[in-house]
Amino acid sequence: MSLESKEIIQLQSFLAANGFSISQEIKVEQFKGGFSNLTYLLDLDGKEIVLRRPPLGVKISKAHDMLREFKVLQALEKAAYSKTPKAFLVCEDISIIGAPFFLMEKVDGEILRNKMPKGIDLSPTFFKQLSVNTLNSLIELHQLELIDSGLIHLGKPEGYVLRQVEGWISRYEKAKTEEISLLEDAANWLMENLPSQVDSCSFIHNDFKFDNLVLHSWDNPQIDAVLDWEMATIGDPLMDLGTLLAYWAEADDALELKMFNLSHVEGNFTRQDVINYYAEHSNLDLSQILFYYIFGLFKVATIAQQIYQRFSQGYANDPRFGELIKVVRAFGRMSQKSIQTKKI
Repeated sequence: MSLESKEIIQLQSFLAANGFSISQEIKVEQFKGGFSNLTYLLDLDGKEIVLRRPPLGVKISKAHDMLREFKVLQALEKAAYSKTPKAFLVCEDISIIGAPFFLMEKVDGEILRNKMPKGIDLSPTFFKQLSVNTLNSLIELHQLELIDSGLIHLGKPEGYVLRQVEGWISRYEKAKTEEISLLEDAANWLMENLPSQVDSCSFIHNDFKFDNLVLHSWDNPQIDAVLDWEMATIGDPLMDLGTLLAYWAEADDALELKMFNLSHVEGNFTRQDVINYYAEHSNLDLSQILFYYIFGLFKVATIAQQIYQRFSQGYANDPRFGELIKVVRAFGRMSQKSIQTKKI
């Protein structure tokens, strides 16, 4: 959905009143890809910046809170985490474009979506290095200092795992458009298999996957920036790893599980490789990683269900969204398979 002419005029006046130099009408282009918050590229007299706003048809919650995401970017900059775009300005006045929004730096580079980039042949070596770089960036995030940086104030680590499980079950129930018994079973399994003890606490992204990473180039999969901090908080880092594993499709997985990134093509780590690498480069106990993986599957299924619900209610017309109910069912099947086999 592009911004309407009236919204662009109001946005231009807002920017001019807040120190942005503009001599001609700004150009607005929506970034393609992504299933949640909407992201736009603004051209201000040749200078490009990025605007983020919530999706249509949702009440503003923590997952779509622009002020909070803006504060997360500011806090990460203060904590000397180098892989974030600089946050410029936030606006909570919905009269400008119909929703709160914030502005941030555009980071140049490449974003790997769920299809090979046109005209580019990425090698197995590229994907192997991307797997390593992705995990190194996640581990770096999980090892940030929390107290002196102030990051600790961005979440409540006590009781985080239980709160997340209960919260995502509640979100799924509210977003349901049909009965999917396998996901009901996964929800019950999660409540019955909560980790007995959680010793670790880190700053976590909560949506870490390939298409939220800005790569240096198609020749160099160095990660220059991490995007989409809308769900970032303080909590158990293995919840972050579990979500990454849920998105990390393999070659033999169902087609519906491959919608989100290219982790399934030759050269990438397998999910077990991901677990082994993380275990080797952190001091965390991964003996209960199956729980975190099942949680990740349930969470991603719920996100897909929420988007499909908005589509079915007419709030979004992207044809991709209409296919997401198949993704929800596939994640239900995957969770059942992993619970029965105790394999990831």
